[in-house]
Order: sequence, then C-alpha cells, then structure tokens
Amino acid sequence: MLHRTGAAEDAEWICSAKGCRLPAPHAVVWNNPKVHTPQRRKVWLACDHHRESLADFVRMRGFLLEVIDVEDLTDADG
Repeated sequence: MLHRTGAAEDAEWICSAKGCRLPAPHAVVWNNPKVHTPQRRKVWLACDHHRESLADFVRMRGFLLEVIDVEDLTDADG
C-alpha cells in the first residue's frame, strides 16, 4: 500500500513496513504470479532501514521484480 502525506506538491512517501513512519525513497516492486497477472506490479515503499528486509521478504517467495527509487515509479506501478 502506498502512503503519502501532505499536499500533492509537498507530498512525502511513507515506508510500508509495519509501524514505520519514516520517509520512503525506495520502492520494492513485486508480483505474486499465483494471484496477479504477469503485467501487474505491486509496490511497497521502503525507508533506508527497511529496504533490504522488505525486499528480502518478497525475494524469498520468488516475487521480487526490482527495487527502484520512488522517483522512477510509473503509472504502471502500484
């Protein structure tokens, strides 16, 4: 789930890790092929601290597509 705070021009992305409210400069992009179509790209936002743990969680399940900067997200993501 993507969380953003503030007005659109001042918005800040918030980490998806449970209980974390830190800014999220990273996007963990994943897809569960048993549930999603191949073109579907799910996104978890990640702060610097949770980037690896969130990526590892989906990587261990074979779902990780890539980890990118949130600025590189497109309309196809999310």
